[in-house]
Amino acid sequence: MQSLRELYKVGRGPSSSHTMGPERAMKIMKERFPEADSFKVTLYGSLAMTGKGHCTDVVLKKAAEPCACEVVFDEKTPCTVHPNTMDISAFKGDSALSTKRVYSVGGGTVSFEGESVKDYEKYADDSVYSLNTYSEISEYCMSKNIRIWEYAAECEGVEIFAYLSEIWEQMKTAIHEGLTTSGVLPGGLGTERRAQYLYHQRHIDESAQTRENRLVCSYAFATSEQNAAGGVIVTAPTCGSCGVVPAVLKYMQETRGFSDIEIVRALATGGIIGNLIKKNASISGAECGCQAEIGSACSMAAAALAELFGMGLGQIEYAAEVAMEHHLGLTCDPIAGLVQIPCIERNAVAAMRAINALSLANFLADSRKISFDLVVQTMYNTGRDLLNGYRETSSGGLAKYYNLKKQR
Repeated sequence: MQSLRELYKVGRGPSSSHTMGPERAMKIMKERFPEADSFKVTLYGSLAMTGKGHCTDVVLKKAAEPCACEVVFDEKTPCTVHPNTMDISAFKGDSALSTKRVYSVGGGTVSFEGESVKDYEKYADDSVYSLNTYSEISEYCMSKNIRIWEYAAECEGVEIFAYLSEIWEQMKTAIHEGLTTSGVLPGGLGTERRAQYLYHQRHIDESAQTRENRLVCSYAFATSEQNAAGGVIVTAPTCGSCGVVPAVLKYMQETRGFSDIEIVRALATGGIIGNLIKKNASISGAECGCQAEIGSACSMAAAALAELFGMGLGQIEYAAEVAMEHHLGLTCDPIAGLVQIPCIERNAVAAMRAINALSLANFLADSRKISFDLVVQTMYNTGRDLLNGYRETSSGGLAKYYNLKKQR
């Protein structure tokens, strides 16, 4: 598996696959062909069908500056390898220098056809972690009497915690910015920011349970709204699912007094879970539906919480498994290709579900029948079976039946 630096990335929203990935691909092409004075990018599959809503063309043109960049949306040519496919051509005058086929595989990571990712991504070496299943990692940790975050330190060095500290600071910054900003999100849907309103709606006799729900959800809304507005967030594991992990960790730190180092260790544990999903299945909504994004984020959050509370390896596995299992089949159907409806609310719902998974793991881990590895395999196969309209094409589900003209 790759470094956690490839999973947790700081970048601008609204989409890791549709903005961060294409931006990264264009920057690589500019580095390779510094003599180029123009570029042409042809987008296929999900990139073509939801690229306008995700501002893919805007990001590509900005990344190409000062060179000119033509962006073509090809919604008809089938994608045989990955639904997030693009061809990038570099030109010097009228002469074509090169054309590269690139896949945006999720979480801001790109893959150039016929090339090894580690050749152009510093931390994308697949051998950073030699163990690639939870059962292998669990067995190894038990044999050495260490926790999962300690395994991460073994593989990446203790300097990974300095990086994760920066990630945690950015997560908190995104929440703060989201809670202190109001107004309408861009894109034409007229979606109002609701994090600030939700955060301040205290009731005079509010129960502890209601307060937990309100605060956790407000933190998830805050981060997700920042993402939808093109703000700076952390992929966890993607832009579209960036609100889940920070929401639960922020709430637990505030209410339970966990230190930053404890939070960072929890991020490492949650990151290993995200890495396992990325390695053995997918974190791309275009490939496997929203279960691959929100489901993965919920698993990461549940595992991180279990680490915070000092749970055992079996309980961590149960929390992550439950969180994913009950997102199986979740479709990715963003209205107008925008990461707003239903994406923002899903982050809040998944954050609360992660807390529920933690509670179940505390009581029922010894009775579990389904392994985390099995549910990851199931998620991947389920995602591949989803009709194309339910895999981030904005041609099915809510995106199909929501009448934009009528709502306007």
